[in-house]
Amino acid sequence: MPHSVRLAADLALLGIVVTLLSLPLFTAGAAVAAGSYAIAHQIAQGRWPSFIDLWVVFRRRLLPGLIAGPAIAVAITLVVIDVAALRRGAVPGGGPILTAVLAASAFVAGYIALVAVRAGVVDSGGAARSALSISLSRPAAPLAAAAVLALTALLAWFVHPVLVPVLAGYALFALHVVTSRIAGHASVIDSPVA
Repeated sequence: MPHSVRLAADLALLGIVVTLLSLPLFTAGAAVAAGSYAIAHQIAQGRWPSFIDLWVVFRRRLLPGLIAGPAIAVAITLVVIDVAALRRGAVPGGGPILTAVLAASAFVAGYIALVAVRAGVVDSGGAARSALSISLSRPAAPLAAAAVLALTALLAWFVHPVLVPVLAGYALFALHVVTSRIAGHASVIDSPVA
């Protein structure tokens, strides 16, 4: 099997596993960190990490990542409510405020995507700081990450619902590639992140 086909199949499987592990929401942070670690390892080493290494990363990120999934779900819900209210005219401000809300949401979504990428490379506390540093020094990075998320959402709209979990692996891979190109950070790792 050609390397690119094998990588595509592995990314699809990774997306399914990350999605399944994220379903309880409280495990989403650890699942995404472990998936991000797997992709960073694949990019840096040319091979996938062992199951033991992934389990170590998942366990170490479980407690620090407990609120990530629920917090993101609440934030998305609030943005959807705000946008709906602005579009209906129930809230004053109209188009300019709607544009500001969407722009701020895109930047924050890009930052969160950068945190997910960095969670696979640095320790849990360092991921948020590293993503903030990247966002401030290279504002194109969170915008590009937001564009990857938007493209993923668009693809999710068009594919059969059964295939949506597959997109998670491809999205994480694309985020790693885009981030390393724009921010200049290599996804170099040697052992499971602390």
